[in-house]
Amino acid sequence: MLWGISCFLLWQLAGGGLGWWQGGSWGAALGVAAATWAWFFWDLLRGARVRHWLRTGELADTPIVRGVWGEAADRVRRLLRTQEAQIRTSQNQLQEILAALHASPNGVVLLDAQGRIEWCNQMAANQFGLDAQRDVMQSIGNLLRNPEFTAYFAAKDFSGDVVIEGHSSTPSRPVRISVHLHPYGDGCTLLLSRDVTALEQADAMRRDFVANVSHEIRTPLTVLTGFVETLQTLPLSTDERARYLGMMAQQAQRMQSVVQDLLTLSRLEGSPPPGMAEWTPVQTLMQRCEEEARALSCLLTQHQPRPHALRFPPAEVLCTAGEIAGVPAELQSALSNLISNAVRYTPAGSSISVRWERKEDDSAVFSVHDTGPGIAPEHIPRLTERFYRVDRSRSRETGGTGLGLAIVKHVLQRHGATLGITSTLGKGSVFSVSFPANRLRSLARPAHQSMVAALHGTAPKGMGIGMGVGAGEGSLAHALLPRPQPLGEVQ
Repeated sequence: MLWGISCFLLWQLAGGGLGWWQGGSWGAALGVAAATWAWFFWDLLRGARVRHWLRTGELADTPIVRGVWGEAADRVRRLLRTQEAQIRTSQNQLQEILAALHASPNGVVLLDAQGRIEWCNQMAANQFGLDAQRDVMQSIGNLLRNPEFTAYFAAKDFSGDVVIEGHSSTPSRPVRISVHLHPYGDGCTLLLSRDVTALEQADAMRRDFVANVSHEIRTPLTVLTGFVETLQTLPLSTDERARYLGMMAQQAQRMQSVVQDLLTLSRLEGSPPPGMAEWTPVQTLMQRCEEEARALSCLLTQHQPRPHALRFPPAEVLCTAGEIAGVPAELQSALSNLISNAVRYTPAGSSISVRWERKEDDSAVFSVHDTGPGIAPEHIPRLTERFYRVDRSRSRETGGTGLGLAIVKHVLQRHGATLGITSTLGKGSVFSVSFPANRLRSLARPAHQSMVAALHGTAPKGMGIGMGVGAGEGSLAHALLPRPQPLGEVQ
């Protein structure tokens, strides 16, 4: 400001001096006036440049002027730069927030005061079948045509949530979405959604499990109670008493099997996955499974004209199958359970084929092919649920507890394997187990066997270690549970 005043006074002094030199005192006054008007028009010109820049110019095109207008332009330029930096920071923060909302496992939809979509993340678009670009400013009520959501949105009572079907829901694979609205701002609404399908299925399975356990325990207890009352109140002959005691022992054994299988499931769920230190030849596992399967087939078909036609991989194939890492008793019991199920549910005289195949990626597939009655498609997804039975009466007749495949699934999961089930009604079923390559290796040969093979030109036979469960030792839980100790040895 002082510099501007000084320049103005010097300009007037120069004009007055020039006028005095040309015309004396009147010339000096005229010179001062002329200098003043010249300064005024020059200042107007600078102000016009600054005003034009403020209206149409860019920040980089700031006019270079001096004086008050130059100082004003410089201050405006600094202010604009500060605001631009703040805007960039706010935009970056907004993009980070939107990126975080896009990465959220829950759906997020922003609605205006009229219920129109302002923004939604990709999860919400997938859950409700929305298009994040096309459906902007579309009414949420027109896009989510669900009676429950429509009533929830119209009631304006958002204290709780509402559960509706997802866009990709089908009868075979239902999808349930929880929707909760939260008002905010000036009439705006935040819609939060999450997939609760697994929670509802887990809750249903829990209810079914409690009901099934109660039923499985209550039924034999009722039978036992009836037999005890009969023995206490009626005079029975020795043969009748022996028959009643035999039926009581059968019901007690049934309860014991259920409890043992439940304890096995609990132990499998609570224990860490097995390591890679213990390796077992596949040939040993398959030999044990074959022994149990043939013994069970002979027992079930002893009064039938023809036994089952059981086919297992030949010994020369199993010799090259290698070894598998894991707990031998768990692996053998899981594989044996799949084979025994095929034997129990396949009619006598029909064929059952057991295979072991190595894949190109070094993984392996164990499969059991039977020619039994088959399983309806609606039952296959639930076969590994606890106490789930396709035919309850048939399962009890064969001595099943309804927990065998649930135990098999947990054993396989602990070993990184997966269970596959395919079936056709009237033609049979295929139960397959896929083992990952990291749990398989070629059969290691001891040094002395390798030397003998080199000298005599013969390959050693497959090595076997007796770690399986012998035929007739009971259910799958019997192989997995530790042996009970005498009372005097319990610590």
